[in-house]
Amino acid sequence: MAEREVSIVKVRDVLLVTLPSSPGDRTIGNLQDRVLGKMQETDPAGVVIDVSLVETVDSFFARTMEETAQMIALMGGRTVIAGIPPAVAVTATELGLDFGQAESALDVERALDLLTGASEVKKSSDEGED
Repeated sequence: MAEREVSIVKVRDVLLVTLPSSPGDRTIGNLQDRVLGKMQETDPAGVVIDVSLVETVDSFFARTMEETAQMIALMGGRTVIAGIPPAVAVTATELGLDFGQAESALDVERALDLLTGASEVKKSSDEGED
């Protein structure tokens, strides 16, 4: 897959990385350099990696995501992998794949809330509505 199929944009104070449905090894390998470069340029609070379009995962994909999360942590950020489809979750579990210190969220919106603290703000304001 061509590198242009990976999108990296800054949303709120977070880098949002969207992967294509079938990212090849080259795309995944190049992703690390691109994400780390953008981290240095933009100094975000963290990175959301949206995998909602990804149809299959293998050990290289999982290892690269784990390494990328470790590198992001070394640069002072957090990583949330968002939108893991059910079939991918089942396959990853069956293969014993682990995304390391990356957190996970059901979708991008929840991932952004997790990294920006918006969910705590919303939750505390909701609690005060009694």
